[in-house]
Amino acid sequence: MKYEARKILLPLLEVTEITHSSDESAIRIPLPNGTPDLAYYVRRKHDYYFTNEQSDIKQRWRESRFNLFPVVLDQYGIPWAEANIFLLSRIESSISPTMSTYASIADSLAAFRRFLDESQINWTEFPIHKLMRPTYRYHGYLKLEVASGKLKASTAKRRMSAVISFYSWLKQEGTLTPAYTPWKESDRYIQLTDLHGLKFSKHITSTDISIKTQQTIDPYDNRIDDGGKLRPLTVVEQERLIDALISLGNTEMLLIHLFGLLTGARIQTILTIRVRHVIDRCETNNSAEIRVPAGPGTDIDTKNSKKIVLHIPAWFYQKLNTYANSERAKRRRSLAKNSDTEHQYLFLSVRGAPLYQSKSENLTFDPSKSIRYAKTGQGVRQFITDKIIPLIREKNNNNFFYQFHDTRASYGMNLTDHQLERVSKGDITLHQAREFVRTRMCHESSATTDRYLQYRSNLNFGENINRKYDEHLQNLIDGYSIK
Repeated sequence: MKYEARKILLPLLEVTEITHSSDESAIRIPLPNGTPDLAYYVRRKHDYYFTNEQSDIKQRWRESRFNLFPVVLDQYGIPWAEANIFLLSRIESSISPTMSTYASIADSLAAFRRFLDESQINWTEFPIHKLMRPTYRYHGYLKLEVASGKLKASTAKRRMSAVISFYSWLKQEGTLTPAYTPWKESDRYIQLTDLHGLKFSKHITSTDISIKTQQTIDPYDNRIDDGGKLRPLTVVEQERLIDALISLGNTEMLLIHLFGLLTGARIQTILTIRVRHVIDRCETNNSAEIRVPAGPGTDIDTKNSKKIVLHIPAWFYQKLNTYANSERAKRRRSLAKNSDTEHQYLFLSVRGAPLYQSKSENLTFDPSKSIRYAKTGQGVRQFITDKIIPLIREKNNNNFFYQFHDTRASYGMNLTDHQLERVSKGDITLHQAREFVRTRMCHESSATTDRYLQYRSNLNFGENINRKYDEHLQNLIDGYSIK
């Protein structure tokens, strides 16, 4: 039977190599449909690397067993050997591999394989005619898909980049020696400016099959570009959101949303908070807010593993403390894999499962893992889609919609509005307001902060211009009788 080429995730993979029966680490593998004496022996590469010996120049700490390993299958459901060895090589070469990144690369290679299978193209043949080579044909195909609106330019760029990396690796390893070059390369230097305003040059190598994209930011959009297109909820919408969460009676979802609205933290940060982070903090009696460090070394994940500080209002911190010590939370922790300890996630599902698995947990091999996906807050997003949005629409009869990340933008605008009000009163300068918002939002670039400061004025300006132009056109056409 034929299928479409696709990517699958293996719950666990342990890389093995052939060995002798005399090897103390040998595992006997009987041959299928053979006599009992017919078998071969393998040993786990992971076990071998942690002995006093080394079979090659690879580092002993190099991991060779993984959870959620991506595998590319062709149209017959057979693993695409070269693509999968490429993925294994890339993952083994990384000290701290993020499996979701390699799953994305596998997705791109599976899309390339689908194109090859459907077009009946031999991916190893590079004829003299440039436009007949698989790389150029795929480049042309992706550009047509983007032009027709079937594919986003960013997706096409990612897929083409994965194919270029794949062929580059094949050439470096000596696995493939194309008769003619897969692409034409060119070197150039680009001028960049760092966060401190210092200019520097960067050398890049580009190819003539790379897909270029241009990101345009509309300052008059009702969304803010802050790690994604985010829409700040109005005060009324925030009140409706909290009202809906209270009505639904799900304590965890209420606290998770409040966390986002009160601190601007992203979902991976909120869902990797541990019990120990919200218990026994004596300064709650003396401070208006509690500062909780997050990032590497804290067991709390952040975007790009950046070190930040969460500023949690003392009253809300006390609510988190109360929840952590509640029977409801303890009952969930008792069902969890690592039981009820201070290192357990604060927010768990009703079955004691994590809502989001931290980077450190994903790097630890779990031989009992059986699920084929990573926990990345899907439960929260599903609750929003199934419960919160329908309830708000039912109560208020509107087309209300939001995504969890919008709580970050809402926090940013609440913060900005308050600071600009202080500026108008003369309490602080605009520069002080800008720096305060930038620090609280953990923005690396002040340009991102400026989008919050200019959001209200840009939105009002755009609406006023459109309204006046509409009125002008209306006055022009009012005297015309449409028949």
